[in-house]
Amino acid sequence: MAKSSRRSFLKHAGAAAAAASIASSGKTSTAYNANERIVVGVIGCGGRGIRLGRICGGQPDATVAYVCDPDRTRAGRAKAATNADHAVADMRRIFDDKSVDAVVIASCDHWHAPAAILACKAGKHVYVEKPCSHNLREGRMMIDAARKHDVVMQHGTQSRSSQSKQTAVAMLREGMIGEVLVAKHVNSQKRANIGHQKPSKPPGHLDYDLWVGPAQWREYQSNYVHYHWHWFYNFGTGDIGNDGVHGIDVARWGLGVQTHPSFVTGYGSKLFFDDDQEFPDTYTVTFEYPGDGKVGQKRLLIYEQRIWSPYREDADGNSTFFYGTKGMMVIGRDIQVFGPNNKPLRREKLSSGDDAHQRNFLDAVKDRTRRPNAEIQIGHLSSSLCHLGNIVARSGRAIRFDPKTEQILGDEEAAKLLGRKYRQGHWAVPKAS
Repeated sequence: MAKSSRRSFLKHAGAAAAAASIASSGKTSTAYNANERIVVGVIGCGGRGIRLGRICGGQPDATVAYVCDPDRTRAGRAKAATNADHAVADMRRIFDDKSVDAVVIASCDHWHAPAAILACKAGKHVYVEKPCSHNLREGRMMIDAARKHDVVMQHGTQSRSSQSKQTAVAMLREGMIGEVLVAKHVNSQKRANIGHQKPSKPPGHLDYDLWVGPAQWREYQSNYVHYHWHWFYNFGTGDIGNDGVHGIDVARWGLGVQTHPSFVTGYGSKLFFDDDQEFPDTYTVTFEYPGDGKVGQKRLLIYEQRIWSPYREDADGNSTFFYGTKGMMVIGRDIQVFGPNNKPLRREKLSSGDDAHQRNFLDAVKDRTRRPNAEIQIGHLSSSLCHLGNIVARSGRAIRFDPKTEQILGDEEAAKLLGRKYRQGHWAVPKAS
């Protein structure tokens, strides 16, 4: 494909996104003067929060005023690493400060939607890590809150800001491998056994009540905090939501589907780990997008996961595959394109989109005619695949889903898993905007 045609695709895609942003926000002018700095608060002070805080604080037009974590040791470490003015335990301190323009949410999954919705209500722009929500209903509430309060909300799937992946998708759109009918992401790696633990007293430097927040209460266990919360229903979304969502998002993007699937089937279970993890360590899930139902219009997205196996079918590592009528594309460490009989057609180096993704968010905050590359609607559609895959695993059966109403059809038990129960009366329980 000629470089000019790829540039043309990206240019037109960017123009269309900007037009959509203008239409939805009603804003047509720059919100900030060129010399004004965006004041940022970082919520969640693990490694990811610190990295995002450093990227934002390293921009010439942004500064980190707050870091927030219920673990004061982590908050103090993040304050030093980001040169923040304040380290706090309660995120409401950030929301109440009118000088703060935006928040970066890198907390546990169960806090993503509650924090984002509260930030919207306080008039703060939001960068929220993946998956944007703990469950599908929360994702819809986040979209509604961003629209109602007219704020920018960017999702932390940074591949959307990788120039090389943008180029790869442009190649798919322009037919390099023909019609793309199937996309597959493989998440194959070796995770740790988290052992079996019993409830115990939380450490003195952790405000465990704040950490649990609006989630249903569970007594503290040492294998919840920090990181291993990913593997528990109350707090995480499993590795499909932790790492798998990145490849799932790229697969959905390249497949070109812009709605929810209508049918989800597959399997998820623990095959390897004898520990307290509640989510599967192994998945094979297929999502069907029927189009108009005719042959040639259907699309399939497949997710495979083995987080006990570093032995991979692709030499490059965790990869996303696109199967077209005239060839195949693989996005791993590099981008590879194959024609008939697996004839190599192209290989390009893959660039990271991490720093560019933060820059894209800040640019969208400063100029409301710009739409962020992973706007919350995009994040919701990709994160929802993780939630639907988990529902299939937990219910043990296929589900039919109405993309318009976002409801599971004919299965009341599975439908209950579209949302979650909260701690009654907690101040952060998300409410409809």
